Amino acid sequence: MQNVIEHEIAHGKKISENAEEIWGWGSKAGQLRAQRRADYFINLGKIKQDDTVLEIGCGTGIFTQKVYDSTKAHITAIDISDDLLKQASAKMPEVNFRIDDAMNLSFQEGSFNVVFGSSILHHLDFKKSLGEIFRVMKPEGRMIFAEPNMLNPQIFIQKNVPIIKRWMGDSPDETAVVSWRMKKLLMQIGFKNVQVFPYDFLHPSIPAFCINPISAIGLFFEKVPVIKEIAGSVVIYAEK
Repeated sequence: MQNVIEHEIAHGKKISENAEEIWGWGSKAGQLRAQRRADYFINLGKIKQDDTVLEIGCGTGIFTQKVYDSTKAHITAIDISDDLLKQASAKMPEVNFRIDDAMNLSFQEGSFNVVFGSSILHHLDFKKSLGEIFRVMKPEGRMIFAEPNMLNPQIFIQKNVPIIKRWMGDSPDETAVVSWRMKKLLMQIGFKNVQVFPYDFLHPSIPAFCINPISAIGLFFEKVPVIKEIAGSVVIYAEK
């Protein structure tokens, strides 16, 4: 696991100057995607003002900001990259930002009502990180993540063809989520009320003038059996 940590620290340093553009959140379509994702965290995760919340892999704080602004919850946000955390903490002094390893969390058992994160689990060992998330959740706590969907054709190629992976700027160890495998693993760990479902056909590179019609088509495709399975992302929700 040490190699994974070293790779992710190096990756954070490499992308720190333009991370949000690399992640696709800077475009008009990307901003709409980010807001929809944050709404899933807040609403499906049922985040309330008095909740203790852990964000894993906060990066530059895009989703930290959105969740905090909407809920004023007590958020602790972690990342393995000091370069990215410096940017996040400069924006939000009211949030507790700290370096921590998601596969070996430093928090006590039963510390948080909610654990959430955006596009972070696919950088980690699934079993180890999810086991740690389960440990630090309070009884009846909730976890919610959004991750890339391995069944999406672009993501499948990007995560599995080394030359494309390097060209797209991925870190060496990252992968993507297969929904039924993730659901099975969560249940094995002990989570209950597990939901893993695909969503999001809006690509961040879509020009602004095409966003409305493509968003409408995408929302339709999300309801169509088989086709919905190749959406760009998956939402992962579970309770302890």
